[in-house]
Amino acid sequence: MIQIVPVKSKKELASFIDFPHELYKNDPNYVPELFIAQRDLLTTHPFHKHSSLQCFLAYDGDRIVGRIAAILNNNHNNFNKRNDGFWGFFDCINDQETANQLFAAATQWLKDRKVDQKIIGPVNFSTNEACGLLIEGFDSAPFLMMTYNAPYYAQLIERAGYSKQIDLIAWHWDGDNYDDKSVRLLNALHERLKRNNIIIRKVNLKNFKEEAAKLREVYNSAWDKNSGFVPLTDDEFDYLAKDLKLILDPDFVLVAEQNGKLIGFGLALPNYNEIFQKIKKGRLFPTGIFKLLLNRRKIKSLRIYALGVVDGYRKMGIEACLYGGIIKEYKRKGLLHAEAGWTLENNTMINEAIMAIKGDPYKKYRIYEKDI
Repeated sequence: MIQIVPVKSKKELASFIDFPHELYKNDPNYVPELFIAQRDLLTTHPFHKHSSLQCFLAYDGDRIVGRIAAILNNNHNNFNKRNDGFWGFFDCINDQETANQLFAAATQWLKDRKVDQKIIGPVNFSTNEACGLLIEGFDSAPFLMMTYNAPYYAQLIERAGYSKQIDLIAWHWDGDNYDDKSVRLLNALHERLKRNNIIIRKVNLKNFKEEAAKLREVYNSAWDKNSGFVPLTDDEFDYLAKDLKLILDPDFVLVAEQNGKLIGFGLALPNYNEIFQKIKKGRLFPTGIFKLLLNRRKIKSLRIYALGVVDGYRKMGIEACLYGGIIKEYKRKGLLHAEAGWTLENNTMINEAIMAIKGDPYKKYRIYEKDI
């Protein structure tokens, strides 16, 4: 008999974080999340200052067989004028009854908090964090900060009454199989932008705090029309920036600036999942930290994490300069793979731009919804 238990203790939280390791122990494409990062996300992340969640574990006797988190994101509802709830951190054995009970527990928790419109997932807080269920592209490991799950999850979710809200696309380049037109035209594009007092430069890590504040303004402006978007608070962006600073390569962080004002940026990250995949159960200590430190320079793939330009400056060539600059560094450093993602399926402008440089839409993720 399946029993659903709300997570309350540190021990239960550790079991919640660790459950996927057992579930995917025989899956060669599974990448464990770092335990410290997941623990902090679920307990001390600035999200908890304005919103709330409850984690649940499913037990079959003494054995954990599933997990889910019910999420009430007040900032999302206030910004989008909605009264929706979310679920995330969903993992489950291939058993419909277990999945149904997990969804029921999450739904009841949200109903108790007066949510009365839709329940949406999988979303681990918001679309600013990990989100979407992998529905195509199970033959390779996920890139950094992208989700992964078994193919049967879609059936569990759909049989529980959920239907598609929107799909997200991840794009891939292999080796030098890309169109380098934006690289060849970089000098000409830069000169054209200079006539409008627009320059493209690398991020200044020595003045990172001030740079991050400007990047936050661009981020919250450039993405605000995207489906399900919610602006990051100052604390949330600072939290994200602090984490990213530990792993970013300044050669892959480019900003567009006009008369000292940031109007766009492109951010690509070394794919640390190449290393995390080898760190057992996501534990950096005692030995995982050495794998991280010794192998960080051996990373051969890159994830284009974010690229955006504020309204009023689009289609001027800034996007091409940002992509071109990232491709140029990718080529110079001899990297072997790159991923851009995700993008919304209905973002025609950015998707056509990616296809123009021969991006391959190799993975697809889905966000589901259901009336409560």
